[in-house]
Amino acid sequence: MSIGAHLGQNLSQQQRLSPQLQQSLNILQAPVFELRQMVEQELQQNPVLEMESPEISIEDTQSEKELNDDGFDEEFSRLSAMDEEWRDYMQQSASRSPRTSEDEEKRQFMFDSLTSPVTLQDHLIQQLSMADCTREIRKLAEMLIGSLDDRGFLQAPLGDLSLQLSIPLTDLQAAAEIIQTFDPSGVGAEDLRDSLLIQLKRQGREHSLESRIIAGYLDDLARKRFPQVARKLSVPVSEISRAAEHISTLNPRPASAFVSSPQNYISPDVHVERTNGVYHITLNDEQLPRLRISNLYKDLMSDAGSREEVRGYIRDKIRSGKFLIRSIQQRQQTIQRIAEQIVARQQGFFDQGPSQLKPMNMSQVADVVGVHETTVSRAISGKYIATPHGVYELRYFFTSGVDTESGEQVSNTSVKTALAEIVKGEDPSHPWSDEELVKQLALQGVKLARRTVAKYREELNILPSHLRRQF
Repeated sequence: MSIGAHLGQNLSQQQRLSPQLQQSLNILQAPVFELRQMVEQELQQNPVLEMESPEISIEDTQSEKELNDDGFDEEFSRLSAMDEEWRDYMQQSASRSPRTSEDEEKRQFMFDSLTSPVTLQDHLIQQLSMADCTREIRKLAEMLIGSLDDRGFLQAPLGDLSLQLSIPLTDLQAAAEIIQTFDPSGVGAEDLRDSLLIQLKRQGREHSLESRIIAGYLDDLARKRFPQVARKLSVPVSEISRAAEHISTLNPRPASAFVSSPQNYISPDVHVERTNGVYHITLNDEQLPRLRISNLYKDLMSDAGSREEVRGYIRDKIRSGKFLIRSIQQRQQTIQRIAEQIVARQQGFFDQGPSQLKPMNMSQVADVVGVHETTVSRAISGKYIATPHGVYELRYFFTSGVDTESGEQVSNTSVKTALAEIVKGEDPSHPWSDEELVKQLALQGVKLARRTVAKYREELNILPSHLRRQF
């Protein structure tokens, strides 16, 4: 072997997760609806798994050791006994969140009630079918409707379309004018200015001060340069202010109500309710199928006449099923313990709301729960908790802190809430600058740099002071 070839050899090690460990991590990380889909898929692939009635909850395994060929018969003999052991766990779970036939009917009614949303194009085509126009103009209108963007605007000016498609501009304009009479008002415009003018025209205000402002000074209006606009139009600033207030009621995105988006229905994994001053934590078990090992396959295993290859196949499937059941139970237990820590450490939030949120990091919870910090991160990923103050993502409760003059720490979420309240109470005609907001927070014992306040303000979608000013 040459020296060059020898030097070219590399020794590398890669840490690979076993399929079972990958499955366990996926189960831990999956929100309840995704987990339900995973379980249903496993039910189709593993014949030894079966669902029990709604009154019974999820099973677990008695042994935490992997089964081996030598000890499998001894382990298998305990399968029947496990049923009775897990019925205790099932009954406890059912007593926390019983699922009655009425609950099943309500949930099924919710799914049956879901309908496909009407698109903007469908809505406009239906109106076009009743419009009074020629066949040629109708075809052009259908084409334009198909080219509208998510705002309800034309994706290209009519002049460009006329050149590209060799269609007379007057015909395209006639088709666009028909669309612009449809609901929602402002649809079919070439741009924002055009859309706002169309909406004012539909209100009978095409010759109003608002129309003059939009036609010639829309950029100044966006920057709230009211005095400059007033001088150019020779009207008092107060009239510009009133006109701007009316313009703000127009819709800059006429098609917003028809924009299709994924229908994500949040189903909290954890529910927290207060009874007699005590917070009670329950997990959302009702969405998960209730699993057990089928008695049919237990009987096949205990049948001495079963062939060895059949027994081997069933043995592997039982191991897989037991691992799934154990992983689901561990997931539920981990989420339960994390939720208990959240409630214990964020008592102020549950008593009074977001303003009392305290700093908390994942390592603090991980130490108490007895898991790694990454396990906490996976366990809270994409999961929600229903609280007396609304539904929040579990990750919401993990936040960094800001020191106060008293030496205590408050969460940056609480600081943002305080900042929003300060802006809400300011004089609209003389809004506070970021430097003045720093001073207002300092009066509450919170010291922040101006750039930090500016960052928080932007995260809260609060405009700078010159754009918040009202004349």
